[in-house]
Amino acid sequence: MEIISEILGNSHSPEWKERLADCHIETIFLDQWTAQKSRFLGKGDHGNEYPIALKRHSQVADGDIVAFDPEKKTATVIRLNLNPVLVIDLAKLESMPPEEIVRISVELGHAIGNQHWPAVVKGTKVYVPMTVDRKVMLAVLDTHHIEDISYEFEEGSGVIPYLAPHEIRRLFGGAGHHSHAHPHPNGEHHHHIHS
Repeated sequence: MEIISEILGNSHSPEWKERLADCHIETIFLDQWTAQKSRFLGKGDHGNEYPIALKRHSQVADGDIVAFDPEKKTATVIRLNLNPVLVIDLAKLESMPPEEIVRISVELGHAIGNQHWPAVVKGTKVYVPMTVDRKVMLAVLDTHHIEDISYEFEEGSGVIPYLAPHEIRRLFGGAGHHSHAHPHPNGEHHHHIHS
């Protein structure tokens, strides 16, 4: 069994979309915990096994191609099952007086910290991994009624392009392994709170 040490490309890129158009695709579905590892045994949906051993500190991304045979017209692609992420938008705070920015930021920090939720701050957005049921997370923020912020759940794969590798690990590294989160197919929640 050949050990895969390099990713060939990504099925989301235009070049690979074209190359894979007439290929038979085997998919390796990974949870977010396994996706953080550089060494693991991937199991395809056709029953094949793929030992993967990437360079240290490397990790796979959704759509990564680990096997491709242009003559047989076959390819093996990784798909990630990431938990949704609560994205809190603080953009409205930018035009406020410094005292208000500090007050609202501390209130939000208290609400998140009191739950022991990890968070990543990028620009005016705070990303919080779904570590408990989404209704519980929304109820916590609704209860605190923090002014002039908005928040919604976004798919984990949708926020990855905005994050550095260490931030991705913070959001998805530990949550998937021990999480009791259960995604709900009933649609996205989008909340706005105004003063």
